[in-house]
Amino acid sequence: MKIAVVGATGLVGTEMLKVLAERQFPLTELLPVASARSVGQEVEFLGKKYPVVSMDDAIAARPDIAIFSAGGSVSKEHAPRFAAVGTTVIDNSSAWRMDPTKKLVVPELNADTLTPEDKIIANPNCSTIQMVVALNDLHKAYKVQRIVVSTYQSVTGTGKKAVDQLLEERAGKPATNPAYPHPIDLNVLPHIDVFEPNGYTKEELKMVNETKKIMGDDSIRVTATCVRIPVMGGHSESINVEFEREFDLAEVREILANTPGVELVDDPSTNRYPMPKDSHGRDAVLVGRLRRDETQPRTLNMWVVADNLRKGAATNAVQIAEYLVGKLVPAGR
Repeated sequence: MKIAVVGATGLVGTEMLKVLAERQFPLTELLPVASARSVGQEVEFLGKKYPVVSMDDAIAARPDIAIFSAGGSVSKEHAPRFAAVGTTVIDNSSAWRMDPTKKLVVPELNADTLTPEDKIIANPNCSTIQMVVALNDLHKAYKVQRIVVSTYQSVTGTGKKAVDQLLEERAGKPATNPAYPHPIDLNVLPHIDVFEPNGYTKEELKMVNETKKIMGDDSIRVTATCVRIPVMGGHSESINVEFEREFDLAEVREILANTPGVELVDDPSTNRYPMPKDSHGRDAVLVGRLRRDETQPRTLNMWVVADNLRKGAATNAVQIAEYLVGKLVPAGR
């Protein structure tokens, strides 16, 4: 089992290597791939050092699976080249997510739709992944009609440049190479990705469109506001979800407690609720602050937190790879 990790030196690529090791993925050969300037550098995997190889050398090696986390333009150019030599590509960028010929996969929901003919598989947006994992079994029980979601997203979702900006500002220094148009420390930016003509950002529209595609239901109405906050542990979401059928709150808790990939953290009397720092380095989607919306019927408020580099990116991609080799393991609790 020969695996290529494209973008192996980046934040998500590094996390992918860590997750492959932790989950004991059955690979026999690793091909770390990065940009031309990184070729020859070494990355460590299970105590052994591997030299970074070029894209062309990786394609020539015909890996069984290539996991991409190198940006949309790289994926658009090179994913088809891997697919052409028989490699199955799992892509973490937005390049293929809304392509009607490509599957958009969260293994707990729809891995069973994959076939051997699917040579380019899209990994969803991090914020979408944690939301649909939390809602999937509730959707089966009560049928989701409308979702209003506000996100509180970690700077790690932007990358190393944003982490550096936050740490420099926190140390009282001006950012030398800022990732954002404004300071992020002691601040909140209601701006993730670029603004579209309708006033929404691309990140917000990703949540709208990807949710419908993954859940296989275009009738679900979704509206989102995506916000960047000065934390590094994970993404948080305030979700207000209206169902078609009435629900019982005790039953909702029971469903969530048994939802694959979810950990219920919901005991306000002891100040137990999901926080980004508690999700850091974990694969579970943490759900809490469950309460009925008292302004309208059949509507639930919930707070959902997950490590965006793990379940929001690396772990979800590795789980897809596990499914392809018949060894899918639910996200750890």
